[in-house]
Amino acid sequence: MTALHSSYGHQGPPPALFAALDLGTNNCRLLIGAPTRHGFRVVDSFSRIVRLGEGLAGSGELSDAAMERTISALTACAERLQRRPVRRLAAVATEACRRAVNGASFLARAAQETGLRPRIISPREEAELAMESCAPLLEPDDRRAILFDIGGGSTEIAWIRTGPRPELIGYLSIPCGVVTLAEREGGDCFTVHGFEAVVEDIHARLMSFDRLHCIGQEIRRGGVRLIGTSGTVTTLAGVVMDLPKYRRQLVDGTHLCTEAADDALAQLFAMGRSGLAAHPCIGPERADFVLPGCAVYAAIRKLWPVDALTVADRGLREGMLMRLMRGDRSVWRN
Repeated sequence: MTALHSSYGHQGPPPALFAALDLGTNNCRLLIGAPTRHGFRVVDSFSRIVRLGEGLAGSGELSDAAMERTISALTACAERLQRRPVRRLAAVATEACRRAVNGASFLARAAQETGLRPRIISPREEAELAMESCAPLLEPDDRRAILFDIGGGSTEIAWIRTGPRPELIGYLSIPCGVVTLAEREGGDCFTVHGFEAVVEDIHARLMSFDRLHCIGQEIRRGGVRLIGTSGTVTTLAGVVMDLPKYRRQLVDGTHLCTEAADDALAQLFAMGRSGLAAHPCIGPERADFVLPGCAVYAAIRKLWPVDALTVADRGLREGMLMRLMRGDRSVWRN
């Protein structure tokens, strides 16, 4: 079903390794992979919550504490890359560095202190990379796909024409992610009124995109797949599947009936903050961000009532790796 495989053992000559680093508003993630016939296998990975965008909505700049946390995570990534020399590395930064007045200067500092040089990418490229990583989840009967990524600082929507080579025919980026919403709304998402207010706000922000591309009409015709790639949808999947501990290999690529996802959302809302912090698929570091993400999902679900949700535990890193490997023809000569 997917093009991703996890494996740490290898026989024969050392494989060519490629690496992708994604510096987001909430997380710093690194993925190192080796090409295979149908995609790549994961050799090493790293993920740390850095909250780079903490306080950004109010101040317009990255805080000293957030930058220190992020430099520490980037240093850890650089150390992993030194242990596993790679043929090519792609490193990107997204919404927090796009919006912050000191985003570029912070990246210059990061390059000087860690040797890593993430480049700030546009919302369109972010949508294209997500589409590339999730393309293996499309099926022959799909005519169109709505791909959404609820990030820390923004939410990206991709409207895709399927086929042998999926095509991005529309994209939207709204400055509403789990971190920005948690800071803007405070604890309001833990109340019925506050949660519904966020749903209505996000719904209104999506309406013009829906009208422009006639997405509602396409859904009524059939053949439209809804794909979500974010911690929000993987958490919903973990609840639906009643996982005692989150396991990516069980979640990535799974199809959820949207009614089951709605029930999982209701369960998460009923838990309150303490219950979310104690949940094995969430934990205290993510407890404040789950319900803001669920409100974004609820708005998407309200506007685009597709019967099933395809859950993707993949995103920018996987898309970058696939691009790097496709661009380096020499790795396929054997």
